[in-house]
Amino acid sequence: MKRLHRLMMTIGWPSFLMAGVLEILVFSLVDPNQLHWFGGAPVELSATAVYSLAFFVFWSAIAIAGVLSQLLSETAVEINSRSFRR
Repeated sequence: MKRLHRLMMTIGWPSFLMAGVLEILVFSLVDPNQLHWFGGAPVELSATAVYSLAFFVFWSAIAIAGVLSQLLSETAVEINSRSFRR
């Protein structure tokens, strides 16, 4: 469990910070009130809802990239030596 907490913090916290940076960068160029769906219909959400949804999408994407990087950096011995006890 301790390893899981450490892994969550080493991936979760930096991805949270970078999602905030990405949010600032994207919405300094994009007006959330001017967004349209792929079919051309306007997005009928408040600006706050767009900011919130975008933040969670950014955070999730960056966290998934961090998890994949962590998994790919481990050797076969490290992966195979783990005990999966409950």
